[in-house]
Formats: sequence, structure tokens, C-alpha cells
Amino acid sequence: MSKLYIVGVGPGSKDYLTLASKKVVESSDMVIGSRRALDLFETPNEIELKAQNMKEMIELAVSMVGEGKIVSLLSTGDPGFSGILKPILELKKNIGIEVIPGISSVQLCAAKLKIPWDEANLITMHGKGISMDILDIIDNGKPTIILPNFKPAELAKFLIENSVSPEREVAICERLSYGDEKVIKTSLKSILGMEFSYMCVMVVY
Repeated sequence: MSKLYIVGVGPGSKDYLTLASKKVVESSDMVIGSRRALDLFETPNEIELKAQNMKEMIELAVSMVGEGKIVSLLSTGDPGFSGILKPILELKKNIGIEVIPGISSVQLCAAKLKIPWDEANLITMHGKGISMDILDIIDNGKPTIILPNFKPAELAKFLIENSVSPEREVAICERLSYGDEKVIKTSLKSILGMEFSYMCVMVVY
């Protein structure tokens, strides 16, 4: 029976793949995903998804399901948080869809820093830019876990310019689950002069 599986593949390391994700991908007629997501599996039938062709690849996945195929569309982290679940649902296509959750970098960040993440503010800025909404919650007494829009320094500058103390404690978790992962704690002002991989999570305490 044809179906579109939206598969969360975790933060990047094979160690964080779920058995469910492996089973689904191995049983699919076609697997579509970014290069780093595809490299987590051994799949003979795969198509690489890139930022510039994402819409085209999502529509291809949907059309293949319409032709009777089982397709896995890979989403780094978890599909429901800054993943590809939302754009799929926005297509409003009448096809069978099943979501296989994955380990989000937000979850892994919370684990590394020993933050109960159900007691934290969660914000994603991926693909959205910096939102003024962060100013409404940044001082509510909870740590704020943020997926920044690629450059933590830009977010740090924005917060300082909007009266957040430059001495505010922050943490950056970079390339989580990879062999070269880094977790640092510093001040907001220190972030201004630092460069990080686009694969990072920022926490403002």
C-alpha cells in the first residue's frame, strides 16, 4: 500500500537513529533527503534534497505516492520541529502520511545541559529570521532554547540592542552528536565575536 513516511533521522549521528526509522527506510521504494540524512542509511534508490529544490522534491515525493509507491522523506532532527511536516501538510494532498519521530537537537541540547525541556521556552528561527516574539518570553524565569537562524552572533546583537544584559549567561551546543561537537557556556556579549556551524542550538538562561 502506498504511503509517504516523514522520517525523523535525529541530530546527525547514526547512534541517534531509531529502529523505527531504519525499518521504514529499508522498506521504501524511494528515499528522499539531504545528503547528510541519506548518508545515515544504505539505500539503493535515493534522491538528494537540497535547500533550493525542497519544494520540487516534496511535490515529487507526493506524486510518487500517488503512483502507488512507498516513499520516505527524511527530516533531520524531528519532522515536527523545524522539520518538513508543516510544508507537507500545507499541500493538503489526499495521500496516506505517517510521521516517524526523531531525536531533535533541542532534546539533545537539553540533555547535555541537564535542562528539563518541558520547563523551558522552545523557539525556532530556522528560515524565519529573528522574531520580536522572543522578547516577550526571554525574561519569564525559564531557560530559552533556540534554534537560531544560522548565526548566533546576530541573535546576540539583537538581544543586547533590545535591552537584554550583555552579561546574560548563554550556552551554545554545536554539531551535536558528531565527533567534533562542542558545548560552551559564556556571556551574551562574548557570542558577538564568535563563529559557529549552522548546526547549533543556543540557550539563554
